[in-house]
Amino acid sequence: MSFSKLTRRGLIKTGAVASAGLALPTYLRADGHSGFTNAPTGSTVTLGFNVPQTGPYAEEGLDELRAQELAVQHLNGEGDGGMLNTFSSKALKGNGILGKKVEFVTGDTQTKSDAARASAKAMIEKDGAIMINGGSSSGVAVAVQGLCQEAGVIFMAGLTHSNDTTGKDKKANGFRHFFNGYMSAAALAPVLNNAYGSDRRAYHLTADYTWGWTQQESIAAATEAMGWETVNNVLTPLASTDFSSYIAPVLNSGADVLVLNHYGGNMVNSLTNAVQFGLLDKEVNGKKFEIVVPLYSELMAAGAGKNVEGVIGSMNWNWQLQDEGSKAFTKSFGEKYGRPPSNSAHTCYVQTLLYADAVERAGSFNPCAVVEALEGFEFDGMGNGPTLYRADDHQCFKDVLVMKGKENPSSEYDTLEIVEVTPVEQVTYEPDHPMFAGGQLGSCNPGA
Repeated sequence: MSFSKLTRRGLIKTGAVASAGLALPTYLRADGHSGFTNAPTGSTVTLGFNVPQTGPYAEEGLDELRAQELAVQHLNGEGDGGMLNTFSSKALKGNGILGKKVEFVTGDTQTKSDAARASAKAMIEKDGAIMINGGSSSGVAVAVQGLCQEAGVIFMAGLTHSNDTTGKDKKANGFRHFFNGYMSAAALAPVLNNAYGSDRRAYHLTADYTWGWTQQESIAAATEAMGWETVNNVLTPLASTDFSSYIAPVLNSGADVLVLNHYGGNMVNSLTNAVQFGLLDKEVNGKKFEIVVPLYSELMAAGAGKNVEGVIGSMNWNWQLQDEGSKAFTKSFGEKYGRPPSNSAHTCYVQTLLYADAVERAGSFNPCAVVEALEGFEFDGMGNGPTLYRADDHQCFKDVLVMKGKENPSSEYDTLEIVEVTPVEQVTYEPDHPMFAGGQLGSCNPGA
């Protein structure tokens, strides 16, 4: 979708920021306030990277840290520059942010909301972090986003897929580049209909927290609209490691599709258990039994191995995309770490650059100036085509990928293939959509 089409659809607020080459508004300057939280006073600025280093999403967190470190190197003019070379905005020069060298501190969310808030609070209060980025759980994202709103710092969310993050729990100081459950369902439904038909009976296993709830709601609504019946939805604890007791009842439910609203280690284990129970070898209601994983990652697929073969799901981004931005990032990441990046790595890298770019364009670290610079911002060159940071809810809108497990992968990093690149028009919704209702964005908080 072109920028002009986005504008015509009414998705950009009046006076919004545009990409490089277009007229820019005047931003709120730091000296327009009595002060703001952790205003840099020396030659450096500190960013806080808050990721799961332990817990069920720890592997995603490690890859996020890799990408965040790479982003800092590129911002400071080290390495090949990665996506700085393809980003449509040319405000960043590789000399830090506003001439200040970028430093970072890290925290462990443990994939627990209270631990994530505590680590973010420590980075803000003890380390002077002016922005928090990262996370691989929507429960964590919602908790940390609320903390950052209270503290007066910007939260650039990492991997968070719940509708609530930019729905009922949205905050003015928070921004999400990653897609959400509604977008996954909107992209998946036509592909599932073509692959498996409209007469299907689905059994859902769902992680029992905000992401699982809204993902299940989204995929059930989209598949029911095309004719599927939802037979059952069973909630599973995030701490679960063995899903055998949850898989067994599926066999006698009359369902011919199992939808695994699980992520990370949970998905690896539940999919493995489902395959062990022989579900993919069964025929039910005269149809071959199928499994759907609405939210995929390369790391999950690698962990599940052969069990992902033929299984359909969705992704925010994939290293196999051939746009210049994706190729530049994959090259930089691969040369540094000897492996392609995951989509969680990609979103954290992009979010770090988008924050830095907003500061540069605003000419200020003041969080309210950053908010103004990001609201309605249109950009390209970061993968997924032209992208909009919508002002109404701070949600990015871009193309979404539908993936399928490869039958003959060439390596552990080549387990998924792109089935379809779903255009942004198909996954766009109005800000007051019922699945996103109930919250108020509120006003930016500059803190001190």
